Amino acid sequence: MNSVKTYTLFTDHDVYLFKEGRHYKLYGKFGAHSVEKDGIKGVYFSVWAPHAKKVSVIGNFNNWNHKDHILFPRWDGSGIWEGFIEGLTWGTLYKYAIETARGEILEKSDPYGLSWEQNIQAASLVSTTWYEWNDAEWLEKRWEKNSLKAPLSVYEMHLASWVREKEAPQRFLNYRDIAKKLIPYIKEMGFTHVEFMPVMEYPYDPSWGYQITGFYAATSRFGSPQDLMYLIDELHQNDIGVILDWVPSHFPGDANGLHRFDGSYLYEHEDPRKGFHPDWKSYIFNYGRNEVKSFLISNAMFWLDRYHADGLRVDAVTSMLHLDYSRNEGEWEPNIYGGNVNLEAKAFLQEFNTAVYKEFGDIITIAEESSDFPMLTKPVHDGGVGFGMKWMMGWMHDTLDYFKEDFVNRKFHHHKLTFASMYMYNENYMMPLSHDEVVHGKASLIYKMTGDEWQKFANLRTLYVYMFTHPGAKLLFMGDEFGQTSEWNFTQSLDWHLLEYPVHKGLQTLVKELNHLYRTEPAFYENQFEKSGFEWVEADDLENSIYVYLRKGKRRDDVCMVILNLAPRVLDYKIGIHTGTHWEVLFNSDDEKYSGSGVYPEIVDEKYEEWRGYQKTMTVKLPPLAGIILRQKKDKKYKLHRIKHKR
Repeated sequence: MNSVKTYTLFTDHDVYLFKEGRHYKLYGKFGAHSVEKDGIKGVYFSVWAPHAKKVSVIGNFNNWNHKDHILFPRWDGSGIWEGFIEGLTWGTLYKYAIETARGEILEKSDPYGLSWEQNIQAASLVSTTWYEWNDAEWLEKRWEKNSLKAPLSVYEMHLASWVREKEAPQRFLNYRDIAKKLIPYIKEMGFTHVEFMPVMEYPYDPSWGYQITGFYAATSRFGSPQDLMYLIDELHQNDIGVILDWVPSHFPGDANGLHRFDGSYLYEHEDPRKGFHPDWKSYIFNYGRNEVKSFLISNAMFWLDRYHADGLRVDAVTSMLHLDYSRNEGEWEPNIYGGNVNLEAKAFLQEFNTAVYKEFGDIITIAEESSDFPMLTKPVHDGGVGFGMKWMMGWMHDTLDYFKEDFVNRKFHHHKLTFASMYMYNENYMMPLSHDEVVHGKASLIYKMTGDEWQKFANLRTLYVYMFTHPGAKLLFMGDEFGQTSEWNFTQSLDWHLLEYPVHKGLQTLVKELNHLYRTEPAFYENQFEKSGFEWVEADDLENSIYVYLRKGKRRDDVCMVILNLAPRVLDYKIGIHTGTHWEVLFNSDDEKYSGSGVYPEIVDEKYEEWRGYQKTMTVKLPPLAGIILRQKKDKKYKLHRIKHKR
């Protein structure tokens, strides 16, 4: 006897939008919802399985018997199965037993499940995303914090390996315990945002979260949905934004997941040239299927809505946009125009960006994209893809390649550090020194640097000066701020004990003070995506391995000069300056408090003489392997004029 009663949360309009690919809040319809029918409390279940012969709910409430609780197919041909089971409550374990057209019984966890078990064949749990938020003040001003004219410095984190208890290193910290440790650290270090590597449910720890099975479930490794909400809420109350990694590019083939969900290629593309990822041995979403688009865009909305995320960093965008990604000739099929662009994926990303920015105009979407695909961060109505920012992968590769070079060879690679200025305003860029650069035999950042130990740290300090003063937003992976010496190991805590050594503590102090400078000096953020915010003073001194550039704010006297001396020697160096400008030392990466050598970068001479297009020169004593920042002294007359004008 069937113990399921008829019930629905879907209107005809809901079904229409779902089938059209334009229902963006399916999490309020699909899944398991605690409801009341005829005065009786229970749970409503609904799932999309259009090719199934029969769908039933199995769980710990019916001994996993697929004959007792059979859902009803909707009459409208939508492929939605639904029904009400009385007496069930939060915490109930369940799956869908799906009988395929061939008579096979598949046991699938809920694609819209809010919580999952922690085991290889994990079941879903009837759960809730109810939470009493206290971050209204943050949300009101979030548009300022995510603005392209605001400083944006991101600390990228893997929650399982940031820190663990010394007494139980094999055990994960709870989201709430992480909050207690993380918030004071981020505030001290001065980062504006944290980025969490995927917190959606994933079965395989070595995937770091990028092989997701439960797209709507906060991973229960670290606690409940409410525990994660508490972490985000507390970050917001402490003026820290939260970016979540989001993976709409692929999913694993786990038996309880999306793969062959109802016995057919439902969520993935049936053509393996479009539907199977050769690198990751995973399955690629069918971006041309409307119901799949509704699933994915609703998922993005879910994390922005229910979890108050301030942004989504979209993983593996390059693989989504290119039909030939990681495929040899003959292993991919061109689009209708004969090109390699996945037109359906591009249209999906445009629709995703349009939808989330329409609903949440103050969030930010960030593309992890490594090709030169055009107009990723341009508006959709202008033909762009609509992202807020894009990772600047070219800058990252060129920079790390340069800093690996021996000092005698650097003159042959000098323009690796100037090349980014040729394209840095083509998109809205974020400069990433991410987790991908410190794994798989690539070495930690400190051991990518050339030279002896002192030179390695001096190099890395200077690299950070270059990064924090370069136009664009910043992203630094956990551990890089204090010079983690080993590659990132996802199975254990960072090596926090290294901070007992002055060179590591000094590097951490430097990053903290660079964050402070970035956030307080308008020259470094006001025009970070505008051509008017940058000027080369010296870009071609190959023999001395020296670079000099200006960063400019909105005011004419909000100007900073950055000088990078990338050779291990002290040098008195002549620099051209504009008439009427005067300079003071603001920052020196060679300061002893950063474990530098303590050479002070004093201005030793100023002259009125023509020098490379400038009317005046100053000679600056440059410390070895150092980045220094000078600030233009304020124009008192201009300041007084502005005050009078304001009055």
